[in-house]
Amino acid sequence: MEKLAIIFDCGATNVRVVAMNSFGEIKASHSLPNSSREDPFFKGGRIWDLDEIWGKLCTASREVMALINPASIVAVTTTTFGVDGTWLGEKGNLLYPVISWQCERTIPVLKNMDKYISPAELYNISGTYPYSFNTINKLIWLKEAHPEILDKAAHFLFMPSLLNYLLCGEKLNDLTMLGTSMLTDIKSRRLSPEILNRIGVDERLFGDYGKPGQRVGQVHAEASVLTGIPEGTLVCLGGHDTQFAIFGSGAGIDQPVLSSGTWEILMVRSDKYSTSQHQFEKGITTELDAVDGIYDIGLNWIGSGIIEWIKHRFYAECSPETCYETMMNEAAGIAPGSNGVFINPDFNSIQNALIKGNIGGLTLNTSRAEITRAAFEALSYQLKMALTALEQAGNFKAQQVICVGGGSKNSFWNQLRADVLGIPVVTIDQKETTVLGASFFAFTAAGVYPDPESGKQNIPYNQVTTFPSSEVALYTKLYQKWQTTIQLQTKAD
Repeated sequence: MEKLAIIFDCGATNVRVVAMNSFGEIKASHSLPNSSREDPFFKGGRIWDLDEIWGKLCTASREVMALINPASIVAVTTTTFGVDGTWLGEKGNLLYPVISWQCERTIPVLKNMDKYISPAELYNISGTYPYSFNTINKLIWLKEAHPEILDKAAHFLFMPSLLNYLLCGEKLNDLTMLGTSMLTDIKSRRLSPEILNRIGVDERLFGDYGKPGQRVGQVHAEASVLTGIPEGTLVCLGGHDTQFAIFGSGAGIDQPVLSSGTWEILMVRSDKYSTSQHQFEKGITTELDAVDGIYDIGLNWIGSGIIEWIKHRFYAECSPETCYETMMNEAAGIAPGSNGVFINPDFNSIQNALIKGNIGGLTLNTSRAEITRAAFEALSYQLKMALTALEQAGNFKAQQVICVGGGSKNSFWNQLRADVLGIPVVTIDQKETTVLGASFFAFTAAGVYPDPESGKQNIPYNQVTTFPSSEVALYTKLYQKWQTTIQLQTKAD
């Protein structure tokens, strides 16, 4: 009988349940829209309604069960966005809704973090870049705004573990989520007593925690009725979706992966890392990989969000079906360097509140095609800057970059990336790398694979490689000119 893993995948815009076999084939899938809600206890705050999300996942699961043989299921796992979770009472009841990473209430907390511990010291211990949405800021906000919650708290669970708890009644956090929290000691891959002591939170409230693929429990009777998954089915640890997406891409150690969408996320799986002041200033974040002893070093920046901005302002007359093709064709007709048009794509700086994005080199004859090409060139330069920073942090030299996500479908952009980087850009057939990566760990927990790495051997990745062209030398000069302009703007700011 074909063996299937069930993945509960909770994203910010959709929740879905996927049944995947051990060859990476999706046998059934059902999704429903998701969005954060206003916090009923804090005006303007954003929370995730766990009951609503669980209800949608149960509905999606029943739809999937109707399309497969439930007896073929060997394991269930969960994967979600990072950092979010909440406190539970003695009876497993939520003491406060799950505060969303989209909520801005924690911005002042991060600004005043020095009263507990400096952001630089936090970074040195945890390796995680100090974003306002990190778990640590939410814990401090709750401690300051609702101290009674910690008095009643019996356990803190991250989002994937909350879903596991609803499936099997067991409480167990995973290391990939802990690695996004800014509460861990990156050297020991454990919660940091130093950080927790500084913010006044008892380490015991996080309970036990384990690695992805570790057995948690079995689907209990109530969850079986709600989801349609047979009672007694193995439930195993999943975790942070980014970690599974990287692993599912097929990337090995020191093989960078670019997830290209509204935001671009460049990460590399490495057995080395750095938390130096230089890495801190570059905005590099280091998280715990799904595999023990490996670290995920990353940077992110606005990607196709800038292309969307150009589309809405300069290509409003184009139909949705043909707009991107029009943009690509026009941009491809412009010579490298965009006839002097320059774009700084840092429209949403993570370093400070200044909006530094700008367009320069405009004349009365500047065309939208030149602006479009300048945007793609600038984003390719941004990628080169990020890759250089990651190579320094992980002490490696990239031989190629694997590109996944919506932006990987753009052949014009992929050629620009390859020319600017001077190394090949690889795309793959597998588009569902998050659920694919999660399935490797579920099948390992069920004994189908001896280890998650073995799962990759069954997958037809069908790589397509875009090699650098003869324009590499020209783009090296153009990149240096662009970088110099960025540095001058930064000094001016």
